[in-house]
Amino acid sequence: MKTIGELPFRDLESIPQAIKDFLAGEIDGFENKTFSGENFASQIAEKGKAFSFSQRNLIQQVFRKQFSGLDLSDLQIQNIDALSDEKTFTITTGHQLNLFSGPSFFIYKILQTIKTCTFLKSNFPENHFVPVFWMASEDHDFAEINHFKTENAFYEINEKSGSAVGKIKVNELSFISEFEKEFRDSLFGTELILILKEAYAKGNTLTEASKTLVQRLFSHYGLLILDGDDADLKKTMIPVFDDELLNFSISEKSKRMVGLLSDKYGKVQVNPREINLFYLSETRNRIDFDGKNYIIVDTDLKFSQEEIIAELQNHPEKFSPNALMRPVYQENILPNLAYIGGNAEIMYWLELKDYFEEKNIPFPVLIPRNSMLFIRQKTLDKIAKLNLKLEDFFGSFAKVTEAKILENTDILQLLDEKQNQLESAFEEIRKLAETTEKSFGNLVKSEETRQLKAFKRMRKRLLHAEKIKQGELLERLEKLFTEIHPAKIWQERVLNFSVFYADFGIEWIEFCLQEMPADQSELLIVAI
Repeated sequence: MKTIGELPFRDLESIPQAIKDFLAGEIDGFENKTFSGENFASQIAEKGKAFSFSQRNLIQQVFRKQFSGLDLSDLQIQNIDALSDEKTFTITTGHQLNLFSGPSFFIYKILQTIKTCTFLKSNFPENHFVPVFWMASEDHDFAEINHFKTENAFYEINEKSGSAVGKIKVNELSFISEFEKEFRDSLFGTELILILKEAYAKGNTLTEASKTLVQRLFSHYGLLILDGDDADLKKTMIPVFDDELLNFSISEKSKRMVGLLSDKYGKVQVNPREINLFYLSETRNRIDFDGKNYIIVDTDLKFSQEEIIAELQNHPEKFSPNALMRPVYQENILPNLAYIGGNAEIMYWLELKDYFEEKNIPFPVLIPRNSMLFIRQKTLDKIAKLNLKLEDFFGSFAKVTEAKILENTDILQLLDEKQNQLESAFEEIRKLAETTEKSFGNLVKSEETRQLKAFKRMRKRLLHAEKIKQGELLERLEKLFTEIHPAKIWQERVLNFSVFYADFGIEWIEFCLQEMPADQSELLIVAI
């Protein structure tokens, strides 16, 4: 394995403009929430003042409780012990409980969190930094997480869903035997199979399975794993949830940022609801307000104002944050400095800035996670033979294909030449037409438009003809694109980590950690 290139996010067409502007410090109010030594120094000071000893004591107790029964590494024990120290802070990422981690970027997010802690320790040696993985155990969209894909197969489980996915027990294990068939002859296939069997032992919940998997892969790095579906933690959120139920606070306090982001970028990632909470029973359902009662959507349950507040006071564990409330929950219970997330996550965090200020919660530094592409050398050789660059595969590939198909076409050069001549001729006529009556000028303009449309039609027909004529070249280009973008999207959003681990084992994870930058957001290209 060898890193052969880094493509900064600012140079990639598919990266949302909001992320590019955020990284460039061009979104007002977020200049001090990007990655820099100065910003982290301010964040350490701000969070240190805001986070109390009692909060540290609680999160320390919760980690010890949630890790009971697991073999902790020495570094994990040190990190839990260190949480009582006012100079200790966390760096957090989070993700859904995807089957066997789902797409490989699950792994990259965690590794970047670990790398960021190492980076900060080297720059702030008087402080201690703990990497935390937040399990989205309360999510209820089982269809999003019940599968993963390798180069040769699609693996899926089907269980009864509708409630918090973390509580779903894994009973259907046929995917394990199929996985074993695919990987048993790989160099590190046996290790992978054992990891899968250990995590997804019959009767394990998805929370237990995901925790086992993450613990197996990352415990020696000191990573702490947190399940937010915890009654002790939710007790601390009673005032926040109470305010949300009574005053619709996130919706009200995020209006300004939602408006600004919508005006600048066309839409926001997540539109705040009137109430940004779910109710947990046998299912997980949204809480709505009809002007009089609190309705648990898609159930027969409803509460008066007094009843819903009493329910919250007595059973806070039954209240579950949605995508916008979860960051508020996280930053309330952790001594956190930064959140590492995908582009979509970062964009909905941006909506919450005013709400955080209203609640006097320090808003964290936001770090768009890095991406990685592992590409076979023979694929790189094919790209080079076609005089293409890897960058060509991360913009408009249709334009790249068109240019390649037409690059040696004599008639295209003639069309371009004659079109330039035509445009020059009409420019001369327009200048004279401006000195005559208006109707003549309009005639010249419409005739120019008509004739240029003819050139556009000829160019389109030429491309169609050349695609037929050069079908073999077109097929090669499309095959190359698919090798780089399985399912026509980025590799990391499709292929499971097992594809790479099967050949390289733990060396692959060590390599990713070593190569991944902490202070840049970019796509790393790795030849294998």
